[in-house]
Formats: sequence, structure tokens, C-alpha cells
Amino acid sequence: MHIESSKLDRLAILSRLALSADERFALGADIERVLGMVSALARVDVAGVTPMAHPDDASLRLRPDQVTEADHQAALEAIAPEMRGGLYLVPKVLE
Repeated sequence: MHIESSKLDRLAILSRLALSADERFALGADIERVLGMVSALARVDVAGVTPMAHPDDASLRLRPDQVTEADHQAALEAIAPEMRGGLYLVPKVLE
């Protein structure tokens, strides 16, 4: 599949690429190769082919929603430099 020079120029402008003549030629060849592969994939008959498994189809085992940790709030408040209303107060770092 051949890509037109005007389309390649437009693609370079939209991509904000400044291409030398050699880079432009190489990019055109790469795009033609990619379009050729896509064209070949589009021609494949996939009728009756079962789709492959997809990670989104997996379901995770869920655990019961239970509290498993003890409440350490009092111990953490005791070692905090300053607290107010259950919140840690820290020095201002941004103006």
C-alpha cells in the first residue's frame, strides 16, 4: 500500500515533526509496512473463530468485608507532634 506524499506531509505537520528527506523516506516506508500488515489482517476470514480469553473476563475471589486490624488511633496520636480534631497538623510547605 502506497502512502501519498501530501498525506505524509500532513501527518508530519499534525505530529509536529520536522523531518529531513531521509527521515521522511524512512517514515513513509514504515507507514506503508504497517498499513500493509493491517490490510493483510483485514483480509483474514475469522468467521466461526472463537474469541481468545481476555483479562477483563476474569473474576476475582472476594473476601468477606471484615475488620481484621486493631484500632491504633490512640497510640498514633500519642506520638504525633500535634493533632487537632483527630487530624495531624504539619508545617506549611507551600506558599
